[in-house]
Amino acid sequence: MERQHQRSASKPNEGELLVIRRNLNLQAKVDDEQRENIFHTRCTIHDKVCGIIIDGGSCTNVASTILVEKLNLVTIKHPCPYRLQWLTDDGDVKVTRQVVVPFSIGKSYKDEVVCDVVLMKTSHLLLGKPWQYDRRTIHDGFKNTYSIAKNGKNIVLALLSPQQVQKD
Repeated sequence: MERQHQRSASKPNEGELLVIRRNLNLQAKVDDEQRENIFHTRCTIHDKVCGIIIDGGSCTNVASTILVEKLNLVTIKHPCPYRLQWLTDDGDVKVTRQVVVPFSIGKSYKDEVVCDVVLMKTSHLLLGKPWQYDRRTIHDGFKNTYSIAKNGKNIVLALLSPQQVQKD
Protein backbone atom coordinates (compact mmCIF):
# COMPACT_ATOMS: atom_id res chain seq x y z
CA MET A 1 0.00 0.00 0.00
CA GLU A 2 1.47 3.32 -1.05
CA ARG A 3 1.65 5.89 1.68
CA GLN A 4 0.02 9.18 0.73
CA HIS A 5 1.62 12.37 1.90
CA GLN A 6 -0.77 14.85 3.40
CA ARG A 7 -0.25 18.45 2.41
CA SER A 8 -1.04 21.38 4.62
CA ALA A 9 -0.38 25.05 4.13
CA SER A 10 1.21 27.00 6.90
CA LYS A 11 -0.11 30.55 6.92
CA PRO A 12 1.96 33.47 8.18
CA ASN A 13 1.29 34.25 11.80
CA GLU A 14 -0.98 37.18 12.60
CA GLY A 15 -0.65 39.84 15.28
CA GLU A 16 1.28 42.91 16.22
CA LEU A 17 4.83 42.57 14.93
CA LEU A 18 7.73 42.81 17.36
CA VAL A 19 9.34 46.22 16.76
CA ILE A 20 12.07 46.36 14.13
CA ARG A 21 13.34 49.10 11.83
CA ARG A 22 13.46 48.15 8.17
CA ASN A 23 16.70 48.69 6.33
CA LEU A 24 15.65 46.88 3.17
CA ASN A 25 14.36 49.32 0.58
CA LEU A 26 13.62 46.90 -2.22
CA GLN A 27 10.17 47.41 -3.67
CA ALA A 28 8.40 44.06 -3.83
CA LYS A 29 6.57 43.41 -7.07
CA VAL A 30 2.81 43.51 -6.63
CA ASP A 31 1.85 41.46 -9.68
CA ASP A 32 2.21 37.70 -10.06
CA GLU A 33 5.91 37.95 -10.96
CA GLN A 34 7.79 36.43 -7.99
CA ARG A 35 11.27 36.06 -9.47
CA GLU A 36 12.68 39.15 -7.73
CA ASN A 37 10.76 38.99 -4.46
CA ILE A 38 12.48 37.91 -1.26
CA PHE A 39 10.60 35.26 0.73
CA HIS A 40 9.08 36.99 3.77
CA THR A 41 6.77 35.34 6.27
CA ARG A 42 5.90 35.66 9.94
CA CYS A 43 6.42 33.36 12.88
CA THR A 44 5.74 33.31 16.60
CA ILE A 45 8.57 33.31 19.12
CA HIS A 46 7.61 33.30 22.82
CA ASP A 47 4.07 34.51 21.97
CA LYS A 48 5.39 37.44 19.89
CA VAL A 49 4.87 37.74 16.14
CA CYS A 50 8.19 38.19 14.33
CA GLY A 51 9.37 38.55 10.75
CA ILE A 52 11.36 35.90 8.90
CA ILE A 53 13.26 36.03 5.65
CA ILE A 54 14.28 32.76 4.02
CA ASP A 55 17.31 33.34 1.82
CA GLY A 56 18.98 30.60 -0.19
CA GLY A 57 21.93 32.90 -0.78
CA SER A 58 22.81 33.27 2.89
CA CYS A 59 25.46 30.95 4.30
CA THR A 60 24.24 31.31 7.90
CA ASN A 61 21.11 31.58 10.05
CA VAL A 62 20.85 34.97 11.76
CA ALA A 63 18.81 36.32 14.68
CA SER A 64 18.68 40.07 15.16
CA THR A 65 20.06 41.55 18.36
CA ILE A 66 16.70 43.34 18.71
CA LEU A 67 14.89 39.99 18.81
CA VAL A 68 17.37 38.54 21.31
CA GLU A 69 17.18 41.58 23.61
CA LYS A 70 13.40 42.11 23.47
CA LEU A 71 12.62 38.46 24.17
CA ASN A 72 15.49 37.95 26.65
CA LEU A 73 16.84 34.97 24.73
CA VAL A 74 19.93 33.37 26.24
CA THR A 75 23.01 33.57 24.04
CA ILE A 76 26.12 31.44 24.03
CA LYS A 77 29.66 32.18 22.90
CA HIS A 78 30.13 31.49 19.19
CA PRO A 79 32.50 28.52 18.74
CA CYS A 80 34.19 30.17 15.71
CA PRO A 81 33.77 33.98 15.76
CA TYR A 82 33.95 35.62 12.34
CA ARG A 83 33.20 38.89 10.50
CA LEU A 84 30.24 39.69 8.24
CA GLN A 85 30.16 42.59 5.79
CA TRP A 86 26.78 42.33 4.11
CA LEU A 87 24.32 43.11 6.90
CA THR A 88 24.99 46.79 7.59
CA ASP A 89 26.25 49.91 5.87
CA ASP A 90 28.63 50.47 8.79
CA GLY A 91 31.30 48.08 7.54
CA ASP A 92 31.89 44.60 8.88
CA VAL A 93 30.36 43.16 12.03
CA LYS A 94 32.05 40.69 14.34
CA VAL A 95 29.85 37.69 15.12
CA THR A 96 30.65 36.46 18.63
CA ARG A 97 27.32 35.08 19.97
CA GLN A 98 24.76 32.43 19.03
CA VAL A 99 21.23 31.74 20.19
CA VAL A 100 18.75 28.88 19.90
CA VAL A 101 15.45 30.31 18.66
CA PRO A 102 12.24 28.27 19.07
CA PHE A 103 9.59 29.39 16.59
CA SER A 104 6.37 28.34 14.91
CA ILE A 105 4.86 29.26 11.57
CA GLY A 106 1.12 28.85 11.55
CA LYS A 107 -0.30 25.95 13.51
CA SER A 108 1.43 23.18 11.60
CA TYR A 109 5.14 24.02 11.75
CA LYS A 110 7.20 24.22 14.95
CA ASP A 111 10.98 24.30 14.97
CA GLU A 112 14.06 25.66 16.65
CA VAL A 113 17.20 26.89 14.98
CA VAL A 114 20.70 27.90 16.07
CA CYS A 115 21.39 31.43 14.82
CA ASP A 116 24.30 33.81 14.87
CA VAL A 117 23.35 37.02 16.70
CA VAL A 118 23.91 40.13 14.59
CA LEU A 119 22.64 43.70 14.47
CA MET A 120 20.25 43.23 11.56
CA LYS A 121 17.59 45.71 10.53
CA THR A 122 15.85 43.78 7.76
CA SER A 123 14.05 41.10 9.79
CA HIS A 124 14.00 39.32 13.14
CA LEU A 125 15.22 36.00 11.71
CA LEU A 126 17.04 35.14 8.52
CA LEU A 127 17.02 31.46 7.69
CA GLY A 128 19.82 30.60 5.30
CA LYS A 129 21.32 27.53 3.69
CA PRO A 130 22.06 25.69 6.98
CA TRP A 131 18.37 25.67 7.98
CA GLN A 132 17.24 24.83 4.45
CA TYR A 133 19.74 21.97 4.20
CA ASP A 134 19.01 20.52 7.64
CA ARG A 135 15.22 20.61 7.02
CA ARG A 136 15.51 19.44 3.40
CA THR A 137 13.34 22.31 2.25
CA ILE A 138 12.18 22.58 -1.33
CA HIS A 139 11.93 26.04 -2.85
CA ASP A 140 9.50 26.59 -5.71
CA GLY A 141 11.05 29.63 -7.36
CA PHE A 142 8.05 30.24 -9.61
CA LYS A 143 5.54 30.41 -6.75
CA ASN A 144 8.18 31.57 -4.23
CA THR A 145 7.14 29.00 -1.64
CA TYR A 146 9.09 26.69 0.65
CA SER A 147 7.96 23.14 1.42
CA ILE A 148 9.05 21.07 4.38
CA ALA A 149 8.21 17.43 5.08
CA LYS A 150 7.45 16.93 8.76
CA ASN A 151 5.76 13.98 10.49
CA GLY A 152 4.57 12.56 7.17
CA LYS A 153 3.02 15.84 6.07
CA ASN A 154 4.22 18.26 3.43
CA ILE A 155 3.94 21.76 4.87
CA VAL A 156 4.01 24.67 2.45
CA LEU A 157 5.11 27.91 4.10
CA ALA A 158 2.99 30.83 3.03
CA LEU A 159 4.58 33.91 1.57
CA LEU A 160 3.57 37.36 2.76
CA SER A 161 2.07 39.49 0.01
CA PRO A 162 4.05 42.55 -1.07
CA GLN A 163 1.39 44.69 0.66
CA GLN A 164 1.89 42.79 3.94
CA VAL A 165 5.67 43.20 3.69
CA GLN A 166 5.32 46.94 3.12
CA LYS A 167 2.84 47.23 6.02
CA ASP A 168 5.28 45.49 8.41
